[in-house]
Amino acid sequence: MLILTRKIGEKLRISDDIAITILNIRGNQVKIGVEAPENIPVHREEIYNLIQQTTDNQQDNNQNR
Repeated sequence: MLILTRKIGEKLRISDDIAITILNIRGNQVKIGVEAPENIPVHREEIYNLIQQTTDNQQDNNQNR
């Protein structure tokens, strides 16, 4: 895991297409902005996990038919 320190307004880059900007820091919360192409899905981890569970369940149902 890469660990970085950033200040409000600073960015980090993931390849040429993705930029993450620190928008605000309040207490133990950090607000970030993600700039990515539309074809790259960006989700909070808990939403991503729900999507994966749904996809896995659908695949299991299709295999059991």
